[in-house]
Amino acid sequence: MEPAPLGRLVMWMGFLLFIMGGILTLLGRYGIPGSLPGDIVVRRENFTLHFPLATCLLLSVVLTLIVNFLLRR
Repeated sequence: MEPAPLGRLVMWMGFLLFIMGGILTLLGRYGIPGSLPGDIVVRRENFTLHFPLATCLLLSVVLTLIVNFLLRR
């Protein structure tokens, strides 16, 4: 692979990571990830386990729909 296309690919990946980070920051500020019914939180004296099961399933469905839409163009 030539350096120019590889450089553009890395820049696009960085841009997408930046956008995803911004979205996750905004969602985290409003308490959306990990607060759906079906998300599991176990709290003990010195241990906390967060398992966002419903959030993972919702994200999987949304991302699958987006990828399918983009690939069918």
